[in-house]
Amino acid sequence: MTTPDTAVIDVDGTLVDTNYHHTIAWSRALRRFDVTVPLWRLHRAVGMGGDQLVPAVAGQEFEDTHGDDARAAWKEEFDPLLGEVVALPEAAELLTDLRDGFGMKVVLASSGDPEHVEAYLDLFDGRALADACLTRSDARRTKPDPDLIRTAVRRVAGSTAFVLGDSEWDVRAAAAAGHPAYAVRTGGAGVDELTAAGAVEVLTDLAAVRQAIPRILRG
Repeated sequence: MTTPDTAVIDVDGTLVDTNYHHTIAWSRALRRFDVTVPLWRLHRAVGMGGDQLVPAVAGQEFEDTHGDDARAAWKEEFDPLLGEVVALPEAAELLTDLRDGFGMKVVLASSGDPEHVEAYLDLFDGRALADACLTRSDARRTKPDPDLIRTAVRRVAGSTAFVLGDSEWDVRAAAAAGHPAYAVRTGGAGVDELTAAGAVEVLTDLAAVRQAIPRILRG
């Protein structure tokens, strides 16, 4: 097996602690349209881009009628929570290990709102520690579609990659793009569901990912 030269890393829930903020924001946004979705279902959908999440939790008819308005409402609900978001422990150290310690190309690939991702990068010096940073604006379709992952690898002229994410949707996007996915539990997903989605290995936190890098590179 060829040793990976590129690490494609999710941001929301993987490097910054946002998944529960997103869950609450989506709940409040959908209730503006008299749609109540159980929080556990919303939480499990976080990690999809908004273009995929709305029809997944509220149905295609709702998407066709209210999708854009619901996404605008979600942003209005999430923006006041942005100041509460923090980087997860050892986010910066992980990126430093990958790029400086192991000589890898590091690409941050998020299905999130570009404005939000810009704010997240400030929390762990992401612009300085990554070779490229992509958001939903860089893909035709967001996760679990593989377009963002494929674009990320092309952006840095990578040849072989692995993907690190916290959700089922990161794992499925990686598999569809033809790259192995490693999952971290920082987003709140369970081991069984991440494994069932196709994760090669599920790690507890970013400290555990750092320790696992040599094993990940061996495949």
